[in-house]
Amino acid sequence: MQWLKSTTNHGEFVEVPDLKGKTLETVQIELEDNDLAMEIQDSANYNPKYPKFSVIEQYPTAGTQVKENRKIYLTLNPSGYRKVAVPNIVRRTFRQAKPTLETLGFEVGKITYVDDIGKEEVIAIKYKGETIKAGELLPLTSKIDVVLGNGKRGSN
Repeated sequence: MQWLKSTTNHGEFVEVPDLKGKTLETVQIELEDNDLAMEIQDSANYNPKYPKFSVIEQYPTAGTQVKENRKIYLTLNPSGYRKVAVPNIVRRTFRQAKPTLETLGFEVGKITYVDDIGKEEVIAIKYKGETIKAGELLPLTSKIDVVLGNGKRGSN
């Protein structure tokens, strides 16, 4: 019986490797090499410091001694920022519109002016050169360009 115990690694501990920042493929190989299993818990909020779909948290942490076949719980970096609906800021003053955009995680991009009686009022919003409507979904941190009225009546 003594021989059987030593060949099955009965009760042996293995050290949990550091998986942070590694891709799922790499993680899978490392865990299998160490006789460990993985369980993906969920995705966190997108973290631009880590590659897409890489591990950003693990439990137990690296260096912990665990028994073989122990599950290592992983939190992954999603593929990008979650998308947020563009707020309705058309015909609001720029002073109101700017904090509304920033609170939601957008950035104010270029500001241009057109002839419109509503001075400093948002006439249109654009994303990558295209006019967009309220409710459209854009990734967090998107730059939204703002077209404001200059207070002049158009020539019509």
